[in-house]
Amino acid sequence: MRDRFLTGLIGYPIAHSAAPAMHEQAAAALGVHCHYQLIEVKGAGRDDLRAMLDGVRRLGFAGVNVTFPYKEAVIDLIDDLAPDARAIGAVNTIVVDGARLVGHNTDATGFARAIEPLLAASPRGPIALIGAGGVGKAIAFALAGFGVGELRIFDADAAKAAQLAGQLQDRHAVHAASVEIAVEAAAGLVNATPVGMLPSRETPVPDALLHSSMWVADAAYTPLWTPLLTTAKARGANVLTGRDLAINASADAFKLFTGLTPPHDAMANAFDAVMAARYAPPAT
Repeated sequence: MRDRFLTGLIGYPIAHSAAPAMHEQAAAALGVHCHYQLIEVKGAGRDDLRAMLDGVRRLGFAGVNVTFPYKEAVIDLIDDLAPDARAIGAVNTIVVDGARLVGHNTDATGFARAIEPLLAASPRGPIALIGAGGVGKAIAFALAGFGVGELRIFDADAAKAAQLAGQLQDRHAVHAASVEIAVEAAAGLVNATPVGMLPSRETPVPDALLHSSMWVADAAYTPLWTPLLTTAKARGANVLTGRDLAINASADAFKLFTGLTPPHDAMANAFDAVMAARYAPPAT
């Protein structure tokens, strides 16, 4: 049985990532060793990405995660796609299978498990999805899998929102022309953009659109309490931070990389420790 694993993350910016702690501590709890390498490259073009992935293939990696802004760009640079990743059109996990690189999407499975209790406890109604990039695509497919009545998708790049709505048109997804149209009378709202993730302190949705009869989720976790979630909670909305999505998606990736089921508590404790250390109040 293999007991040492080299894994990592490709993206930018990723210095804030809690993934190294989650993967390495989950491995330690299982009695194996994992080194999780951050591969932070700004503005990588196609040739840069190809070179990085070739390195992943040749240097003994079990696999790598991929995050913003490369989840879609790597699609045609790898050898094969799992059915879910092929349908979604975005990859956040690449597994090395011999000499082949196979793409998966654990954002979708991770978000589905994170959002299910909130959906089950909330009134049904339209859901607004803000952001149609890599993580937005995964979240859209996850929500569609629950049979939501209407999924309204808005992105600053209207073509991206329209394309994603087209992918899901048989599952009641529509392109919203504005944030206001997407959110009007919505039962729930998900932010799948980097807006509100540090160093940004902006919000993707005007405060006036948030109210107590809706739920609000954010895919970002740096910080856990984004400006959007802080305002939504203050207005009485049920909220979901990016914590469970991050932990669940990492757990699913870990299993793909290693073939081992990670202890949820080890991953959750590692994530919480990173957050506590990063956002602890200054010593007095």
